Amino acid sequence: MKKQCVDLNSDMGEGFGPWRIGDGVDEAIMPLISSANIATGFHAGDPNIMARTVQLARESGVGVGAHPGFRDLVGFGRRSIAEMPQALVNDILYQLGALREFARLHGIRLQHVKPHGALYMHAARDEAFSRLFIETLQLLDPNLLLFCMESSATYRIAREIGQPVIREFYADRDYDRSGSIVFTRRVGRLDPEQVAGKVLRACVEGKVRTVEGDDIDIDFDSICIHSDTPGALELVQKTREHLVQEGIRIAGPQTSTTRI
Repeated sequence: MKKQCVDLNSDMGEGFGPWRIGDGVDEAIMPLISSANIATGFHAGDPNIMARTVQLARESGVGVGAHPGFRDLVGFGRRSIAEMPQALVNDILYQLGALREFARLHGIRLQHVKPHGALYMHAARDEAFSRLFIETLQLLDPNLLLFCMESSATYRIAREIGQPVIREFYADRDYDRSGSIVFTRRVGRLDPEQVAGKVLRACVEGKVRTVEGDDIDIDFDSICIHSDTPGALELVQKTREHLVQEGIRIAGPQTSTTRI
């Protein structure tokens, strides 16, 4: 069934001091999206960048989310780090709390949390970590939205426990037969028309082509385009243009807390 409304999210504030990741187009991308995943200092981001990015999101009417990662500035959070589940949850809480204070300072609430990079993929596979993470969210903020893939332990456990969860579709990543994204540390420049076409087909037909050459069913609540993907601004612009032309509204995420 064709989607009538969808969230559009992107990773924002991914720099450190004078260093900026990707094309440095946060200011141009922000008004085009409905949810911003703001780096919280471990894989990227610092207090000044976080403060500016939250303010920019507020000015654009964009939902603010924490984007915590592994403690890995050098590797941009895309390297797996062996750590006990409790230590990883503590790292997430530390980062989440930092961004929450900047959101409070600007008079807005924290809408969501979305683990970054290798931590996102670790959560998707590791049931013990995902369960501890989500149980902690239930104690801390049972209404905080959790962004993840539908094909993940994170999604299944969040539905089981009752944490509101938002399923993502990755416009600028490939999928395999399992419905999971193919994790990569480096993405080349993509064709905006092809990316927009892929998104539109997923929204209208509920299908995506895998790296094996098969079509699989896909369902989601939010579309992600990474701001560090080369040409990210053009990808967001073209995708938004195609969605609007098809009559699909872009707005903040719709939640589901139905237990399974």
